Amino acid sequence: MPGLTGFEVARELVNQNTESQVVFVTAYDHYAIEAFEINAVDYLLKPVEPLRLRHTLERVQNIRRHDSPNDTGPKSFTAKDLERIGEFMDKRYSRPDPIAVKVAGKLILLPTDDIIFISLENDAIEIATRDLRGLSNCRTLDELQSNLDPSVFWRVHRSHIVNIHKIKEIVPRLSRNYVLKMADQKRTQIPVSRTQTKRLREYLKL
Repeated sequence: MPGLTGFEVARELVNQNTESQVVFVTAYDHYAIEAFEINAVDYLLKPVEPLRLRHTLERVQNIRRHDSPNDTGPKSFTAKDLERIGEFMDKRYSRPDPIAVKVAGKLILLPTDDIIFISLENDAIEIATRDLRGLSNCRTLDELQSNLDPSVFWRVHRSHIVNIHKIKEIVPRLSRNYVLKMADQKRTQIPVSRTQTKRLREYLKL
C-alpha cells in the first residue's frame, strides 16, 4: 500500500476488523513484540529458512481452519508466542548488512548508515550518499526497503525513501505538506506525501 509501512497496513487491518492473517518478513527484529501485539501470525527474519517458512504457512492454514471469522479481538501471548519473541531477541543484528550499489560499472558495498536517500526514477532505483550516487540491483523500492531499518529509513513518498537522520532542512509548502532538503552535496529536495506528513510532524514535534 503506497505511503504506508507494513506495520501501518497491519494496524489498519486490525482497526477495520478485517479477517486476515499477517506474517512479517524482514531483515530486522526491532518490532517483533509490536508484531505480536497486533496479532501477527509470525515474524520471519531474513534470510528465511525454507522449513521455517513451511511451518509458518501451516500455522496460517490451521488458523483459517479453526478460528472463528468473528474472533477479531486481542489475544493474550501464549507460551509459544513468548518463546518465539525470545528467539527473535536472541538473534538481534549487531550491524545491518551493507547494500550493493552499482557505480561507474563497479559494485560497491555500501554501509546503510551512509545512505542519505533512495529514489525511483524511470524504473531505476538511485541510492545517494554524501559523496556518490549509484543504482540498486533491487527490482522495486519495496524489495530494497525490506532490507533497511524501518525506524531509520522512511518511505516519505511512493518514489522516495529517506534516512531520517540525514535531513538537513524541512521546507513547508502552501498545501501543508513538506519538502525535505537532504544532507547530500546537491541538497536534493524530496517531497513528503500527505500520508507521511502527519507521521513526520509527530516525530519531529512540528
